[in-house]
Amino acid sequence: MRIERVDAADDARLADYRDLTDVALRRVLEPEGGLYIAESAKVIARALAAGHLPRSVLLQEKWLPEVTALLETVDVPVYVVAPEVAEKLTGYAVHRGALAAMHRPALRPVDEVVAGARLVVVLEDLVDHTNVGAIFRAAAGLGADAVLVTPRCADPLYRRSVRVSMGTVFQVPWTRLPAWGEAQGLLHDAGLHLAALALADDAVALDEFAARGPERVALMLGAEGDGLSRRALAVADTVVTIPMAGGVDSLNVAAASAVAMWELRRPH
Repeated sequence: MRIERVDAADDARLADYRDLTDVALRRVLEPEGGLYIAESAKVIARALAAGHLPRSVLLQEKWLPEVTALLETVDVPVYVVAPEVAEKLTGYAVHRGALAAMHRPALRPVDEVVAGARLVVVLEDLVDHTNVGAIFRAAAGLGADAVLVTPRCADPLYRRSVRVSMGTVFQVPWTRLPAWGEAQGLLHDAGLHLAALALADDAVALDEFAARGPERVALMLGAEGDGLSRRALAVADTVVTIPMAGGVDSLNVAAASAVAMWELRRPH
């Protein structure tokens, strides 16, 4: 660990942290540069515990003791800046005090991630990073074994997803699925029953499905607003719905995921 104090936001050493509010920039930097941003000491600790390696750390002076305690055995530069420098650099007030530019690990094969899993959450084309992070947090707290995301789903390692998940994106195994034509076979080969959470005339109530359902389930959740695609519904083994009251037809996808995971939980 090498502590370096930096006084200027335009210092070249801080390039990984520049303009973090620019979504287009993050989309270029994170997948192609192999980086993601972990924010707060708690999230950085969870990333390190998962075996992820930092390229550098950016923090304010008051966070130095807590964060450096995590990095005693890591050969990494720690850039210490004033709060106003951090805000000018990133484009927002860094209230949690510490950011780490982390090397992005390689994605694991689908069959490896779901091997032996009893409850898998599948996210199709979600675009809201907050919802993705909230679903990961629910998956960790309610005992799901893995999360799978489709090719066009928002990145679980995007800064906001990581923050909302409270770092649980590092503890729940996840990877990306191929297109449904191939994905259906992979999930069935793994012994998973594909349960699509959606509104449909022939949908089975969630509690009824849980009472008589299969032992191993892939719970499929669709994009905000539009829900699951026709292709996703076509490959599903069962369409499941959450019975609603009060003239409300559905819940936010993150809330619906938590309800469904609670109902489908299994003892481990």
